[in-house]
Amino acid sequence: MSLKLAQSATLLAATMTMGLVAGVCGLYAHTIMRGLGTTDDRTFVGAFQAIDRAIINPLFMLSFFGALFLTGAAAVLHLKDDMRSVVPWIAAACVLYVVVVVITMAVNVPLNDGIKAAGNPDRIADLAAVRDDFHESRWIAWNIVRTLATTVAFGCLAWALVLHGQATEKAESESEGTAAKAATAAEVVGSPR
Repeated sequence: MSLKLAQSATLLAATMTMGLVAGVCGLYAHTIMRGLGTTDDRTFVGAFQAIDRAIINPLFMLSFFGALFLTGAAAVLHLKDDMRSVVPWIAAACVLYVVVVVITMAVNVPLNDGIKAAGNPDRIADLAAVRDDFHESRWIAWNIVRTLATTVAFGCLAWALVLHGQATEKAESESEGTAAKAATAAEVVGSPR
């Protein structure tokens, strides 16, 4: 695989996985938590537990950790001189996404684990206390931060794709120009006088 192909494929995959994660965070922000917020305590606890169990699946994990790995790999692959204009945008996306991963592991996952540890909602005596201990408003606030950060990171990667395309086009154009000059020089040297 050529370096250009590796750069293109990795940057495209990073952008796609970042978009998927931004979509998940956004869906929680504008739909799931709003909908669950209007339910009674039993429904909230049971539904949140079920959603949190369901999201821990290979496809989501591949997207969540893939966005981190692929964005970092894309930054490293673009360190070549003619692609350096792309690196700040990829680096910004990477930093933003590291923040998202830290928030997820430090805030959201412990809250998720806490509500799951409460057990089966049919056997919980005080569902209101379980919901209060979950700190719904804290979870929502930090998820909004995750949503904004992943959306901006997605935008940075999308712009990096544009810059990558421009740099690739420029490099190809310069290469064609050099080849044409070499062909012209060969013709001049080889022509009879």
